[in-house]
Amino acid sequence: MDLGLRDRVAIVAAASAGLGKAVAEGLAAEGARVAICSRSGTALPACDVAQSVDVTNETQVKQFVKDVFKTYGRIDVCVTNAGGPPSKPFADTSVDDWRSAIDLNFMSTLYFAREVLPIMKEQRWGRLITITSVAVLQPVPNLILSNAVRSSVRGLVKSLSNEYAPYNVLVNNVCPGFTATERLKEFRGHIPLDQIPLGRLATPEEFANVVVFLASERASYITGSSIAIDGGLVKAT
Repeated sequence: MDLGLRDRVAIVAAASAGLGKAVAEGLAAEGARVAICSRSGTALPACDVAQSVDVTNETQVKQFVKDVFKTYGRIDVCVTNAGGPPSKPFADTSVDDWRSAIDLNFMSTLYFAREVLPIMKEQRWGRLITITSVAVLQPVPNLILSNAVRSSVRGLVKSLSNEYAPYNVLVNNVCPGFTATERLKEFRGHIPLDQIPLGRLATPEEFANVVVFLASERASYITGSSIAIDGGLVKAT
């Protein structure tokens, strides 16, 4: 199946490793021109542009998007991504923890949305895809920060999808479950494989396949959705 991504320009945030890296490689494999950013600025062989960017810094995000647009003259796809806040129960969180989590997961998404959506609106074509967590669909124990803050991203996505649909700009949210990445080491010994109908972890590539599809021409009637990629872990949405 031709996904229609050849020569599309795609931004993927936090793409030096894990889910972001898998998404960047998946888009590149479909012929997209991929620009990535990460705190380390690590380049990937499949990607054309790589910059060191702190996604919680609005100025750095603005400059990165500006540089990508200057290089290619368009931005078709933007995949927002950031690491999760620390695992804690509510009683152990501080106000500073909450502020940091909002900056990391909500404000970083907002910064990218503010920069790319006007470009996509002008083009009358675009895909904004946010990576959050199944925590927005079914709260995960001891992840109160992620449960709450990432859920606000889901609300933002639904609102933006309605506003930008008339311009053929689709906005969706993907919700990874337990996936075999480095971050999963934080949950060592607490992964409920017996609660996952498929009985195993996802691979980053399996997650990326869904994101790449949502970025494509083939996903032309999907917007405002939060899609669980979790092997059946979430029981209801």
